[in-house]
Amino acid sequence: MLTFDGAVTLWRFLLTVGPSATVILLLLNGIKEFRPDIVDLENRVESVHVDDLRDSYDFIVVGGGSAGCVLASRLSEVQQWSVLLLEAGGDEPLLADLPVLFPAFQRSPWDWKYRTEPSEHFCLAMQNQRCLWPRGKMLGGCSSINAMLYIRGNRRDYDHWAEIGNLGWNYDNVLHYFLKMEDFRVKGLELNPYHSQKGLLTVEEFRYSSPLQKIFLKAAGELEVLNPNQDFNGKSQTGFAVPHGTLREGLRCSVNKAYIRPVWRRKNLHILLKASVEKLIIDPKTKEAKGVQFNWLGFRHLIWATREIILTAGSISSPHLLMLSGVGPQDQLLRYNIEVIQHLPGVGRNLQDHISTTGAMYTIENFQNNNQKLSFIIPEQLSKEMVERFLFQREGFFYSLPVAEVMGFWNTKYQDPKLDWPDVQYFLGSFGYGADGGLLGSRGSGLTFDNFANTMEPVIYQDTFLIAPLLLRPKSRGKLELQSDNPQVAPKIYANYYDHPLDIAVMVDALKFAHNLTHTTIMRQLNATLNIYVWRNCPNAEYLTDTFWECLARYYSQTIYHPVGTCKMGPHSDIEAVVDPRLRVYGTRRLRVIDASVMPAIVTGNTNVPTIMIAEKGADMIKEEWLHYQAGV
Repeated sequence: MLTFDGAVTLWRFLLTVGPSATVILLLLNGIKEFRPDIVDLENRVESVHVDDLRDSYDFIVVGGGSAGCVLASRLSEVQQWSVLLLEAGGDEPLLADLPVLFPAFQRSPWDWKYRTEPSEHFCLAMQNQRCLWPRGKMLGGCSSINAMLYIRGNRRDYDHWAEIGNLGWNYDNVLHYFLKMEDFRVKGLELNPYHSQKGLLTVEEFRYSSPLQKIFLKAAGELEVLNPNQDFNGKSQTGFAVPHGTLREGLRCSVNKAYIRPVWRRKNLHILLKASVEKLIIDPKTKEAKGVQFNWLGFRHLIWATREIILTAGSISSPHLLMLSGVGPQDQLLRYNIEVIQHLPGVGRNLQDHISTTGAMYTIENFQNNNQKLSFIIPEQLSKEMVERFLFQREGFFYSLPVAEVMGFWNTKYQDPKLDWPDVQYFLGSFGYGADGGLLGSRGSGLTFDNFANTMEPVIYQDTFLIAPLLLRPKSRGKLELQSDNPQVAPKIYANYYDHPLDIAVMVDALKFAHNLTHTTIMRQLNATLNIYVWRNCPNAEYLTDTFWECLARYYSQTIYHPVGTCKMGPHSDIEAVVDPRLRVYGTRRLRVIDASVMPAIVTGNTNVPTIMIAEKGADMIKEEWLHYQAGV
């Protein structure tokens, strides 16, 4: 019999861990023997040895994530340029290709394992009241561990960027780069003018889903909230639909797979893995970026750049490296005896993220079909039969994305629906916290054992689904701060979720709309019921009142892995701006930041694809300037 005393029960551990570990080992061995398309021996990247590095390179790209892979690929297209890509992690593991396993890489050696500072306002159900912030530590970065959702954002996002002084970043200008990256293979939409088949990043539909996917769509249809085009990246973003993913032949198409593997053998491109950059070398007099100091397997090295250094280390590491290099708020730099090269108060500020509430889990009872399971229950899916389907028939559970079988962009009462600029996004998933015994779901979110035992374990392995809303354009702003001059010590992350009162009001309204989806005819037939046990965290709140929903939001807060804005792009008149509209760091020479950290305002949707767009556009900017310079223009 299960107990709910705050401990992980022996029964759950044995039921889930033993069989799951056996199946995963069987799967891994089967991939090595029967799936050469995943092993991909011919194209897997081999790191250059540090002894084979040149003394200098034309361009040094710091960080081999989504942006860095694009920059290294595009800049090395110019044969007379030498390019070095430095990445702190290694190559992506074999199992990262399988869509369903993406949560398994959180809190693993392929994750930077960041945490926010403790708060009394959010993540109250999490360990030490701190949110986990997974970030990819491997070639491909977050594109190698994310949920693969292909979302560009909203045209108004980019028009807003231009309106606040970033010329050349309006939607009509950036659409070119979305089309440039895209190899679009979704049937029925290939000829759509919003899509292209000429790019490197393949986009497909997920190959496998649970029976709940059709039920979710029917529920949205009853409320008349379906996306009319079934395409969030087309004419209209608003509504509910089946999402598209960065997939190739049903498997993850990371930026590493799309941009680096086809070109890594170029003679003018070197890629050094396991290279942790410690700081940039910037001349204090000329303020020109000269080189990079990095640690490789315990040994410190210097490497020099003759043209530019490009920071592509992401929204946490890019501002962190700038500050360690003497570029940032001078009070922080002086506190740790770092020489101030350039006082830029905006470094580490303007932090924005998409905050979600993941506590709205519903149980269902499929009376009409003899209680046949509709959702994914991990012990039932991790089977020898399912492994064989994956290996030999190339179908089944491992091709699925249970956390987002249907997705929606919608307007709360605080947003004008006529604008087609939704303020909330929904993930409708056939996978609750208890579906895997808490081994990935609760582990990935950081739930305390007590909270899992008291609120989720009572419905363990039951038929459940999750409706998780997130705030698309939060008003709250966070910040990063140094806590040491040691590059191995991560900066402090102050997420500041719900600091602005409108944010929690929008989230409450979003949760109430999600609950309305469960009152549709199709959901009532399944007896869809909110997991009552989450109420244990909110004993003073009347059930289903605004106070209850707010409590749920503050306890079950979770990042959707989209931090941006910490090296803000903006005009010189903007005191918080770190880079200009050509992504050059203010007050320095031959130094750029090109990644998600430059976004002045977070986009309406997942951030990986916009980050790739920024890198594509940034690569063209660099080519324009240096090729014109070489030609004497």
